[in-house]
Amino acid sequence: MNSKSFLEKEYEAEKASNSYLMSLIAIMAGLPLPILNLLATFIFYTAHTRKSYFIRWHCTQALISQLIVFPINSIAFWWTFRVFYTFTEANSAYFIYMAVIIGINAIEFIATIYAAIETRKGNHVRWWGVSKLVDAMVKP
Repeated sequence: MNSKSFLEKEYEAEKASNSYLMSLIAIMAGLPLPILNLLATFIFYTAHTRKSYFIRWHCTQALISQLIVFPINSIAFWWTFRVFYTFTEANSAYFIYMAVIIGINAIEFIATIYAAIETRKGNHVRWWGVSKLVDAMVKP
């Protein structure tokens, strides 16, 4: 299926792109609190559940990506909180976990920027591992 065939009107590309931008803005604003990122993306998603298929599809993909990184970011947040405020030792497991989390978040950040740019152009960006779930959840 042609990626442009999902678009009914030009403004849909902008709305769909905004779903990815919302998660980026939420990351910048709520970096230390993972729940803020998830909450902002969920609010944007619920506000667009009755829009066109293209918009709903990309809002859902952005939400699922946040649902995937939320648990691992929450663990990192609370582990860091525990290290700093209960004076628990930051051992090698902590530093390895943080390095992995930084890598995962960097990949997700770059993928989100790419998806926002391509979606704004009207291209249908499908993330590996997520797109099949989105297809099952969102029907035309």
